[in-house]
Formats: sequence, structure tokens, C-alpha cells
Amino acid sequence: MTHSFLQQLDARPLVCDGAMGTMIYSKGIPVEHCFDELNLSQPALIADIHRAYIDAGANVIETNTFGANRFKLGEFGLAADKVTEINRAGVRLARRVVDAAFKEVFIAGSVGPLGPRLAPLGRLSAAEARAAFQQQIAALVEAGADLLVFDTFTDLFELVQAVLAARDVSPDLPLVAQLTFTDDGRTPLGHTPQKVAATLADLALDVIGVNCSVGPAGVLRTLQSLAKALPAGTRLSAQPNAGWPERVGGRMMYPSSPEYFGDYALAFIEAGARLIGGCCGTTPEHITQMRAALDDPTRSAPALSRLPADEPARLSQSGALPPTRLARRLAAGGFIASVEMSPPKGFSAERVLAGAATLHAAGANVINVADSPRSRMRMSPWAVCHLIQTQLELETVLHFPTRGRNILRVQGDLLAAHALDVRNIFVVMGDPTNIGEYPEALDSYDVVPTGLIKLIKQGFNQGLDYGGELITQPTNFLVGCALNPTPADPAREIKVLRQKIENGADFALTQPLYDPADLTGFVARYEAEHGPLTLPLLAGMLPLYNARHADFLHNEVPGIHIPAEIRQRMRQAGENGAQEGVAMARELIRQLRPHVQGIYLMPAFDRYDLAAEVIEAAQAEEDRG
Repeated sequence: MTHSFLQQLDARPLVCDGAMGTMIYSKGIPVEHCFDELNLSQPALIADIHRAYIDAGANVIETNTFGANRFKLGEFGLAADKVTEINRAGVRLARRVVDAAFKEVFIAGSVGPLGPRLAPLGRLSAAEARAAFQQQIAALVEAGADLLVFDTFTDLFELVQAVLAARDVSPDLPLVAQLTFTDDGRTPLGHTPQKVAATLADLALDVIGVNCSVGPAGVLRTLQSLAKALPAGTRLSAQPNAGWPERVGGRMMYPSSPEYFGDYALAFIEAGARLIGGCCGTTPEHITQMRAALDDPTRSAPALSRLPADEPARLSQSGALPPTRLARRLAAGGFIASVEMSPPKGFSAERVLAGAATLHAAGANVINVADSPRSRMRMSPWAVCHLIQTQLELETVLHFPTRGRNILRVQGDLLAAHALDVRNIFVVMGDPTNIGEYPEALDSYDVVPTGLIKLIKQGFNQGLDYGGELITQPTNFLVGCALNPTPADPAREIKVLRQKIENGADFALTQPLYDPADLTGFVARYEAEHGPLTLPLLAGMLPLYNARHADFLHNEVPGIHIPAEIRQRMRQAGENGAQEGVAMARELIRQLRPHVQGIYLMPAFDRYDLAAEVIEAAQAEEDRG
């Protein structure tokens, strides 16, 4: 039997409410407070917001339960048993307001993302996510929600788990699934509308749409793309923010006027939306204008042009600074857990930031950001470094290849990195362009890694450029170098390492190791020629994923040697290869710890969840030691 909500939706477009969080904040509740908990402690405040949206003409109001799952409530110190109580209260509170209004208004149980990321970006398994969603959804359904709205999902596959959980609880309840998209028309994790459509089309969904994201113009463009990719007749929804937020007087302000939303209400309907409303920054006034636009038979959708692009951000200048946290930790002899990440192929760094957050929580001290790994086009790494440092307060190491840069570019890029407070540098030659996707690209360079280390440590850090001219202020870079313990020509590797040290290298990252004897043997040979090796070493770790991965690295990647017994262990591990790789990495860390100051993890296939296991084990060993 068709649900009355869907019957109404098919008969005419319906208007949902606007932002709940914006309204709560406007009532004087600080953002540090758990908004969902207000269902219990300040129900009258939430009831007033629901009532204002109903009076504005909303046909659907969402419960104040967006973050009422066990993980987000746990961040506020609320026990998991509060999940059911808060969600039930959210529905019953909305029901009392609707009953008192004597209007036909549907109550949508609001379900948002869980907070922690699903593997491989995070450490939450699909089963754990599904169970958490089931707990919240069961409470919403039991309390009498008319439908469920999945709001502001950035991870398509987390949304899939939410939908599956909903169908476990109630096979027939109407479901509205909404993702958020950036201004380039992709989700923050890089999924296109076409990918979203292909994934969601086979699920038992009643409405698919876009919410939060950017302002109305961006949502309209994405909605149009989504409509083309989905089967004809799919019900769509659109609930944009009130434009790009701006900080004014310590508060976040949204520029889109209610009248502007009225214009776009008709444009959304013309694009195929059956359910429209607002997200962050919207108020009952915005909903009033959307309602008025739909109710006016003489009004038609205006021609709407694209918003002008934002002006590029300006770089701030930075002078000489105290040593970086990494420099201080190296000097103190502390253990360092470092992880390599690749920049995105696009300008959205959400996926990288999610992985970095997982690693930070596991105990990573620093993130190494690669530069065009395997000569493939990627976002410039210093931008990723800056985002990680500013958004996560986690220090980074910028990989800085000399290949492909002339001396002007080298110096300009160094100053740009320093201006962004990216001051840990890993100097390396870089991959040749002939192995990448642009083999015809220029591959020339003016300085080799040993020379660049000298330029930075004896030039820039002393206030001098390559030509000996003064720069405005001395820089304060910490410089790392590469070390291959299993070179084809050990004598040459030792000679080059000696040069790097003499030129001022502060630490070294090794190639991936699988046999402790490879490193200890190399160090012994170096010390026989030059005396004690005091340069701090971070041992390269590339945990094996399966037997095929091990064979590929051993046979096809220069500089990597994997002993036969290790490869045999991976074959014996079979389907448990990934966990066996983690176990071997943990063993190797224990064996190498007397000879190195830390580890340099290179997660295979972006399995940051596995890297997190290695880091946690290593940090636990340090705590016990």
C-alpha cells in the first residue's frame, strides 16, 4: 500500500523545513552543547522551532535527531543508552507540535552521518555502522516517524549502510536519501552524480537528492546532473544552504536572502524535485518564501545564472619561526610515527582529510604528503599539507622533488610552502615523467637532492637565496632525505648519504624494509667508513596486503627486497593476508626500534585503517618500554 506521504508527494511538490542547528544557535545555545540532547533538557525551545516552520508553510518537519547516534552522542559524554531516549523524544515532541497545529504535516526522522569514517578511510566496519544506524532508526520508527530523511552524507557507502539498516528495521517506511556535494558537482569524497545514481538506483529508496552542500545555484546544477543520471520518474529533493557562510563578528552568517530562495524553489521543481526545503543558514523566512512561490500560480521559474567564482585566497606572509614540532621531537629522541598520503586528483581534499584524521586519532605524529607519486597528476602537495595542518592541527612533511623544477621554481615553491607554515621538507629526486600519464612532460632540473638540501639549510635558513642575495627573512625548514639500505651500488649510496649529512640533512626516510639485517648491515658499513651515524632514521614500512602484492613489490619495484620466507608467509595467510601484513609490520618495528627513531608508513591501497593498527601497536610498545 502506498504511504500517504508518497501519495501527497506524487500529487504535488512538498516543502520541508529549514535548518534546525541554525535556529538553535540563534536561540543562544553554544555550538559546544549537544543539540540533540535539547529534546530532553529544553523541549520547549525545539517545539518553538518546529512550530515556526509549520507556520511558515512546511509540509514536512525533521526531528532534532541529526546527530543522535551512539558515536556523536558519545563525543558529548552521553552514554549509548541515551540514543533511544533522545530519538523517541525527538519524534514525540514533533508529533505534539503537529497535533496542536491541526495541519497535515509529516514528521521525518532525521538521520545524519555517524562521525567516524568507514574503512578504509576510517576504522569503522560496515557491520558496525549498520548496527549503529539500526539502533537510532529503530527508536525513530517505534516513536512514530512518518518517514526517514538521511541528511548531509558525504560518504556514499556510509549512506548505503544507513539505507540497509532502515530496511532491516522497516521494509515499507518512506526513505529520503540526500548527499552533500561540493561546488565542482562531486561529493567531498569525489563521487560524481553518475556514481551516486548508479549506486543508489538499486536500493529501496523513495526520494534521492542533494542537501547542505553549497548555495541554491550549486545545488541546482548538481540536481540537474543527478536527474539525468537516475531512471526517469525518480523522485528528487533539494535542500541547499543559504549560500557560502561568512564569519561576521564572530558568528557564521549566510548571505542568501529568503526572496532568493523563493526564486530557486521554482527552479528546483522545474528540474524535477518533489521535496524542497533548506539546510544550514535557512530560517522560517526562507521557507515562507518557498511556500509562497509554489502557491502562486502566476509565478514561473526565472532564468538563473551561475554564481561568480570566489576570489582566490591570499597567502599570508610568515617570518622565521621556532622549530617545528617534528624538529623538537627529533631533538628530544621521541618515537615518531609518520604516514605517507597522496594528494587527490581534484580539488576536494575531504577524502585525504578523513584518512588523516583517522591516523591522527591512532597516534600518528606527522603526515607525509607525496608530490605527484608515480608521475601522475595530483593536487599540489603543499595545499594538502596546509589543509591538514589548519583543519586537523596535525603537522605534515612536504615531499619536495627536484625533478621538473628549475631553480626559480624551486625557490618560489619553498617560499610558498613556508608562507603556509609547511616547514618540514623531504627532499627527493622524484619519479621520472616517462613512467607516468604525461610521458612527454619536461623532466629537466637544475639541482639534485644533495644540492637542494644545501640550498635550504645553508642558504634559505640563513636568509640567502641561490645567488647569495638576501631574502626578506631567514626560513626555518627541517629537511629530510631519502635512504636506500639495499642499493645496487652500496658505495655510491654511502657517499651520497654522507654528502646529504654534510649539507645539513636533519633526518632520513628509508625505502620499505622487510628484513632488519638490510638496515643494520648498511649502517654498519657506513659507520666503518665514517664513524657513528647520528642522523635520525625513520624506517620505511609498506605493510603487505596479500601474496600477489608481495610478489609484485619484490619483482617489479626497484629498491624493495622481500625475503622468500616473508613471501611464503603471505601465501600461507591466504585471505587473511592484510592482517598478516600488519602482524609482520609490528614484528619488524620491535626488531628495528633500537636502530631507528620512528617509522614511515606507506599504506597499500590507501588502507589507512590497517596503518592505524600498526601505529597503535607501535605507540603501545613505546608506552610499555
